[in-house]
Amino acid sequence: MTIREGFAEGEVCWTDLQTSDVAAAKEFYAAVFGWRFEDLPTPDGRSYAQAFLGEDLVTVIAPQNPQQQAAGAPGQWNVYFASSDAQELADGLVHAGGTLEFGPEEVGGTGVMVFFAPPGGGTTGAWQAGSHFGTVRSGEPGALAWAELLTPEPQSAVGFFQQLFGQDVTEYPQDDGGKYRTLIVNGAEVAGIAAVPADAEGTLKPGWQVYFGVSSVAAAVAAAEAAGGTVLIAPDADEEAGTIATLEDPQGGVFSVLEV
Repeated sequence: MTIREGFAEGEVCWTDLQTSDVAAAKEFYAAVFGWRFEDLPTPDGRSYAQAFLGEDLVTVIAPQNPQQQAAGAPGQWNVYFASSDAQELADGLVHAGGTLEFGPEEVGGTGVMVFFAPPGGGTTGAWQAGSHFGTVRSGEPGALAWAELLTPEPQSAVGFFQQLFGQDVTEYPQDDGGKYRTLIVNGAEVAGIAAVPADAEGTLKPGWQVYFGVSSVAAAVAAAEAAGGTVLIAPDADEEAGTIATLEDPQGGVFSVLEV
């Protein structure tokens, strides 16, 4: 278990879910991870739910924005990198080869949020901490354990993030001849970048994949199915990463579980 008190520039600090049905998502994720929730109002009169492990905030389930609603978009897990200056980051996006999608916008004193896309796509968040710095727990059951970007342009995406955050990179050769690259901050791996695996092209879409820790992947899969979820990739034991499965919640949000 890791208790966090803050994040360095370029670390993955937060993830949240945008969904068409917050109440239904709460029931599903409580069944899978045992989260408890506290509801808070949004400026437009709806509500979002803070998710806790014990007393520690680990994520948020929020309603979709109007554009997502109008498009009938599935649920989406977002990934955020810690940034000391969201405005400076936004100003440097184009020069680094990225695209600004939203913000920067201050979020009620809790911090400043910006969304952007690297070359090859994949909506990515950055968070400048105010009263909220990110997830309090990581790397344990029910908490964020890993994040990776699946992209058609992995090499360009790696260069983009290096230019944006100054991260180091490690490369791991893959059986299919490709490479799995990890972004490194202060000697620790913080996120992965890879092409969509050939055997998952019909299942996984380009974009960020969020992994939550569980004590038993088999038990998490059974709980997800019982709560109305779908297994996209059945449990698989990876020699380096451990046992993993990829699931879809009833509103279409895709996430993975990793045995920790």
